Amino acid sequence: MNKINQLFTSRGQQKLLSLYFCAGCPTLEGTGDVILTLQRRGIDMIEVGIPFSDPLADGPVIQSAGSRALRNGMTLSLLFNQLQAIKSQVRIPLVLMGYLNVVMHYGVERFCQSCVEAGVSGAIIPDLPFDDYLKVVKPVADRYDLRIIMMITPETSEERIRLIDQHTDGFVYMVSSASITGAQNSFDDAKLEYFRRIDALQLRNPRMIGFGISNKQTLVSAQEHAAGAIIGSKFVTLLNETGNPDLALDLLYKALEE
Repeated sequence: MNKINQLFTSRGQQKLLSLYFCAGCPTLEGTGDVILTLQRRGIDMIEVGIPFSDPLADGPVIQSAGSRALRNGMTLSLLFNQLQAIKSQVRIPLVLMGYLNVVMHYGVERFCQSCVEAGVSGAIIPDLPFDDYLKVVKPVADRYDLRIIMMITPETSEERIRLIDQHTDGFVYMVSSASITGAQNSFDDAKLEYFRRIDALQLRNPRMIGFGISNKQTLVSAQEHAAGAIIGSKFVTLLNETGNPDLALDLLYKALEE
């Protein structure tokens, strides 16, 4: 069974926490250490960002991390090599997050095959059009048992949400707002109503909420309305400031209690 499906099946009603970081930042060779540290510290799932020169959905924190990773020399091929080196030690799901241009340049078939060989369970491609997913990417990903995770936002129609739920497997990534990534202090009434509205659809796939989660209030709100939360910018900031995944995680846990 794919590790993503296994995670949601085995954890039942227990709320999950997934963290995002950008491969190659703060150091080129630190990817494996970050992953193994987060796994050791009890993180349920990890999103590994593929740096790209024009990350449209990312806020300044993740854009800066991507630029730093590219300056450090990170490439998709190097990332796969780093992941292969720790594959035997990784028990939790790894999900790559990157833009369509990078995947297409690498080759869809080659990308899916490399994911499997490196122990990657899924991929998030924010700018992948749904029709192209159905016609081009899904048939290949299905052959490799690779989960392509699709995003929904407050502006996504119910019809599109149900199509995504019907034609994907793993989980649905609920973006908390239609804006770019970045930490927020709280979710306003409109966002909470969006969470309740999607909850009422009773989708087949579990949902994870991301974008803007950085403290106790936003974490609790996300976990109340989904299977768990995804934290990116806050952890990336702390990792860049400390250069130490253990210390960054200590500081993140402290922030999530406030």
